[in-house]
Amino acid sequence: MASLGPSSPHASHRRIKVRGRFGVRIGLLRLQTRFYIDPATGLPHIYDHQVDEEEVMEVLEKPSEDRAGRDGSRIALGQTASGRYLRVIYVPDPAPDSVFVITAYELGGKPLAAFRRRRKKKQQ
Repeated sequence: MASLGPSSPHASHRRIKVRGRFGVRIGLLRLQTRFYIDPATGLPHIYDHQVDEEEVMEVLEKPSEDRAGRDGSRIALGQTASGRYLRVIYVPDPAPDSVFVITAYELGGKPLAAFRRRRKKKQQ
């Protein structure tokens, strides 16, 4: 994997829901979020996709889906308060309650249609 370069920190309170063997545990914790900085622009890479930090945090706080990606990464999919559907690719940091966001972009076309079908099927 290539060097991830510097990052910008961003903190948010995060409400978590953990499903375990004995039920659901809901808690409030502070999520430290760092973003990959594009070396060409010196800005978070998410800006190249017209996504801002708040939208990423909204999806990370309440993802509709969160699954494993490649090389230890995770993929969160969800809807922002403004109605946009985003895919956020991140890596859990070794530090507790901390993530490193690699990129995020808006879903469209067939990936969005497939996501909506999965969500609809899950709600039935």
